[in-house]
Amino acid sequence: MSHTIELPWPVPDDRFRHWAGQFADMHDLVRDLVIPPGLPRAAESVLTTARELIRMSYYRYEFMMIGAATSVIAIEAALTDRYGKGTLASHLGKARDDGLLTEEQYDLLDSCGRPIRNSYAHGDLTHAALTPPLAIGMVRTSITILTKLHATPCLGTTVVSG
Repeated sequence: MSHTIELPWPVPDDRFRHWAGQFADMHDLVRDLVIPPGLPRAAESVLTTARELIRMSYYRYEFMMIGAATSVIAIEAALTDRYGKGTLASHLGKARDDGLLTEEQYDLLDSCGRPIRNSYAHGDLTHAALTPPLAIGMVRTSITILTKLHATPCLGTTVVSG
């Protein structure tokens, strides 16, 4: 007869003790990561998942990096839709040149977001160090950029009104 081993209930990750004393504090950390209405369902889903991963990082610190990486992957997909084939680095440069990214957003995504995304894609997030404010900043930036990308017609697209 097979004996099923029950998984333990989650316990707070000790690495989070400096940022939140209890899980309820996580709500305050992510409170301003509001997903605006009108985004495509896929973008809304990815951004909500990224936000919730940060919130759940109270129980597993690595979720924070995965949440940030997930939001960068959403940006990468949206920029590929806009600019076609290319690297994330080249797409970020084009988005900055086109005024879709501020210099600060570009720096955050290029110097921090890309390496985290690459670590995530190659299965090496256990050694990544990311603070909650930095992860939240990346998801906030992702929300801002995806909102702009979905509100701005692609270059060369003709809008026909009736």
